[in-house]
Amino acid sequence: MKAIKLFETKQIRSAWNELEQKWYFSIQDVVEVLTESSDPKQYVKKMLSRDEQLKNNWGTICTLVEMTTSDSKKRKIQAADSRGILRIIQSIPSSKAEPFKLWLAKVGSDRLEEIENPELASARARELYKLKGYTDEWKNRGVKEQKEYAILTAEISKATFGLTPSEYKQLKKLKSQNLRDHMTDLELIFSMLGEASTTAIVKTQNPEGFTENKKVAKQGGKIAGDARKALEIKTGENVISESNYLPENKNKVIE
Repeated sequence: MKAIKLFETKQIRSAWNELEQKWYFSIQDVVEVLTESSDPKQYVKKMLSRDEQLKNNWGTICTLVEMTTSDSKKRKIQAADSRGILRIIQSIPSSKAEPFKLWLAKVGSDRLEEIENPELASARARELYKLKGYTDEWKNRGVKEQKEYAILTAEISKATFGLTPSEYKQLKKLKSQNLRDHMTDLELIFSMLGEASTTAIVKTQNPEGFTENKKVAKQGGKIAGDARKALEIKTGENVISESNYLPENKNKVIE
């Protein structure tokens, strides 16, 4: 099973090995996410040159796994399992190292949950497809930098909820947790509406570059934001909720 995983809206190609019962992740994608390097392959070479121990064990850490490349073709690329990725992270000075470790753990636990409940896998796949839809459209229209993806995603959220993702996480008292995992049904619906609306507008208006796509992100988010406000007026209740699904609150009623 091959899949695209998202770490803070950034795509990490992955493949599930049924025989070994574990995920393999694209080393290039992981390095790009942690370093924001424009040339992750060159970064890996430099990393190996300064970490002799990692270089000596590279043959056991790194394995070739078939995944889809940037030109949409399937090729065998360098990949590593969670243990190997954790070793690679040790050689990368990055403020994202700890959040990424937690993300790796969550990916593993999600898979165990999906094995027990296949409906979860379908739900997560649908959610990922929708999120990946607009990031791919941005990529095809000149938005290349990961930080630009984050800014555009924040614009959709701001127009939809009046909060950026980081502000939303603060409201829900989240730290490294995935915001979507702690949204109510309505919050998820309006979040996806903003993303789907943005994708539809991008496809019809064909904005080019970061500045034009930023305007469209606001437009797509505003459609969802207006719908949210209309529902709040009709029901007299706020869609935006401080509720979360953190362990200490697991018995708390989500409104």
